[in-house]
This record gives sequence, C-alpha cells and structure tokens, in this order.
Amino acid sequence: MGNCSSSEVTVELSNQGDKHNTTSSRSKRDDIRESGLANPRCAPPEAKAEQRTSSECRSPTRRRSKSMTVEEFKRNPINDDLCNFTYSEMAAVTKNFRADKVLGAGGFGVVYKGVIDDSIRPGFPAIQVAVKELNKGGSQGDREWLAEVNHLGQLCHPNLVKLIGYCCDDDHRLLVYELMVCGSLEKHLFKPGVSLTMTWPTRLRIALGAAKGLAFLHGAERPLIYRDFKSANILLDADFNAKLSDFGLAKEGPVGDDTHVSTRVVGTHGYAAPEYVMTGRLTSRSDVYGFGVVLLEIITGMRAVDKRRPSREQSLAEWVRPRLMYRRMLMKLVDPRLEGQYTTTSIQNVAKLAYDCLAQHPKSRPSMVQVVEALESVYHMVGSEENSAFAGGWTSVTLYENFSRSGARE
Repeated sequence: MGNCSSSEVTVELSNQGDKHNTTSSRSKRDDIRESGLANPRCAPPEAKAEQRTSSECRSPTRRRSKSMTVEEFKRNPINDDLCNFTYSEMAAVTKNFRADKVLGAGGFGVVYKGVIDDSIRPGFPAIQVAVKELNKGGSQGDREWLAEVNHLGQLCHPNLVKLIGYCCDDDHRLLVYELMVCGSLEKHLFKPGVSLTMTWPTRLRIALGAAKGLAFLHGAERPLIYRDFKSANILLDADFNAKLSDFGLAKEGPVGDDTHVSTRVVGTHGYAAPEYVMTGRLTSRSDVYGFGVVLLEIITGMRAVDKRRPSREQSLAEWVRPRLMYRRMLMKLVDPRLEGQYTTTSIQNVAKLAYDCLAQHPKSRPSMVQVVEALESVYHMVGSEENSAFAGGWTSVTLYENFSRSGARE
C-alpha cells in the first residue's frame, strides 16, 4: 500500500440499481480466476506459512459471515497465514507513529510507512510495509476493519494489494500491507506543480491491471462487489503494476436467482453508479460505472468531481460522456500532457469503452470480463508504440509542467 491521500471523501450517500444478470465469456472468466496465484502470505516469524493450494487462492468463495464480531474473530481467526501483530510491534514498526512516517490518510484512518524485520520479530525477513490505523472517531469502524481482513485475508491475485497481517489489541485496529512504493493512480494524475506524468501506454496498462482485479472479484461463485472503485484506491508498485486496495466497503454480491443486493449507500461522490445512489440496489455493474469514471480521469487528466469547474462541468461523467462519441469534442478533452504519445484510434477505443461503462441502465454496461478483453485489444495495439518509446529513452513517466485549464489538475 502506498500514499493513500485523497481529495475525495468516502461517505454514506443516503437513500436506497436495478435487475441484472452477469453475462460474460466463461473461458475468459476461467482465465481470470486462474491468474489468482497460489502465493503464500506473510508467515509467523518462527516458520514460513504453508503454500496455499491453487483452489484456495483462485476465487473468493470461502469468506466468513458478515455478522462476525471482533471478539469472535479473535477466538477464531479466518486465516492462520496472516500475521497477528501486537500494538507495541506496530509502534516499533512506525517509530511510534511518527509524523514523518505518514503516507496519507483516508476515510479509514492514517497510513504509515514502516519496516518489519528481525528486530521486530526474530527470524522475520526485512520487508517494507504500509500500516493503516483505524481512526476511532472516523466514519469507519470494526465492520470495515473486519471486512478488509476477511476479504484480503482470503483473496490472492496479482492485481490486489497483499495483506500481510493485522493488529486488534484491545480497541486498536490496524492493518499491515505490502508497501506500494509508487503511491496511487490519483497522485500521478493530479499531483500539482511540475509532476511526473504517466505516458499513455502506462495509463492503459494500469487501467488493464485494475480491470483484471475487478473481474477477478466479480468472477467468484459468490461475487464480491468493490463498491468504492476510484483512482485513489488503485495503488502502484515499483513497476507501475496496478493493485486494488481498501476493501472495507466491499460487499458480497447476488447469487442464484437474485439480481441485486440491497444495502446502505456508501462510496465516493462522482464514482458511485446513479441507480445505486437512488435505490441502494447493488450489482457488479455498479463497479463498472466507477471504472468508467476512472477511465475518464485517465483520458482527460481531470478529477471525477471538481467544484472549481463551471457548474455544468463539475461532475466529469455527466459533462464528458455525451461528448465521447464525437471525435473533435473528444480530442479537445484529452490530457494535453499526453500530446504526441497516442493514436487517435486508441483514444477513441478507450473513450467508447468509457461511454459504455457509464451507461445509465446497468444492464447496458459491459461486464468486467468484457472490459478486460477490450482493454487488452487496445493495449496490444499500442504495444509497439510503447516499445518504441522505451527504445527512444522514454520511461513510464515524463516531466511536464503544470498548465492552466478549466478543471485541470491543481
């Protein structure tokens, strides 16, 4: 996990989409399930944890009941491979939660950078970590903490951030993740001033990785709906590989003949699907809408919601979607920092995908498996451009001075 700071606030949106039956290519879904790696979790210090079988790691089908309490969890942890840290160990890892160790803060609480090594627990291999401490007076609590441990503690996929362990001493609630050294997609898109700007091929690769993560969650026997998909929750490792983080608001989706689950409305303004906000009916297509908003951010370099823009333009999805299918309008919206890095065709293809993801009726949106297929096609199309860019000296990011444009980055 990396820099988790965000200008958006995760909130209850109030009130209580629609009928939906997931349709996708069975073979493609199986491919995505199989990409979940049998990857051992952080072991107790005295010994390595046993390798989990591939069937246990493929898909999220064994999650604990949502009604579980912290006391029940303490008596019967869901996963022995996760490390159970003491609060004193967490204090040592973060140098007593020192201010200069802060990576960021969000709805859950403050995130600190630290190192776990032999000095914390004898025999423990040195590893950089991100430690997230629950804000006791914040908008989230034991329910969200348990959801995160429950989901990430049993899921294993290259595009999900790895949960190493947790702490639940007394009333302390902390989570320990692998450190995502390049921070969030949000940071790279909207960092003010002179910024390191990701190239178009890199943005596509990040979008594809995030899509694979969502498709994996949706592809389980009991689908898991992320419910708070946004650029701040897409974290990047040293090679700019995307991994989804923050599963505290994730919700198990419908099964059998059910078309949706009804739930309180939570999420982030600008990313939440309109039918979910209006009715509280949640389906996997609700996540698809949020993915479409992130695609718009990737294309335009503009935030999902920006009160500094003219009133009709403050919601990026509402303002931009009608313009995506008109070439001249679309090209005026493309992030100018990307100039010279893309073909018009690749922009149009991603814009068409975003347009479909943002359809008002959830049944009209593609499944995440279909989104993965579409992005793979575009990414392979620009692959030769990326290879040429690296051969010519490009990296995953380029220097670009901040510019002035209504609704552009800070």
